[in-house]
Amino acid sequence: QRPLRPLNLQMQFLRKKKNGYRKFDEFVDEQFQMPEPEIPVKTIAYAVVLFLVGTLLLVFGSLLFTGVIENDYSDRWSSMIVIGSLMFIPGSYHTYLAYHAWKGTPGYSFSDVPDFSQ
Repeated sequence: QRPLRPLNLQMQFLRKKKNGYRKFDEFVDEQFQMPEPEIPVKTIAYAVVLFLVGTLLLVFGSLLFTGVIENDYSDRWSSMIVIGSLMFIPGSYHTYLAYHAWKGTPGYSFSDVPDFSQ
């Protein structure tokens, strides 16, 4: 057996490259490039559904409140407006983000839209 050597604390780490080795502290341009984000289709579909259903509930709740639609139960407008607001606000926000990311507006990307499918 070989005798054990003391650990060299000043050892430099080397990273393998195609035609040999290079020092560890060198940077490569590829490590600073962001990968193209995937389009979160499920999240965008959920956001559009929330936006549309929330809009419908807000419209019908407002029509019930103003009396345009006659209703025997006058207490239903408040629940429609509350639930419609809870659905409309996040749906409109995420639909807005997804639209501007799809359009290519500077400052918006699909990485801003959360991906809930994982």
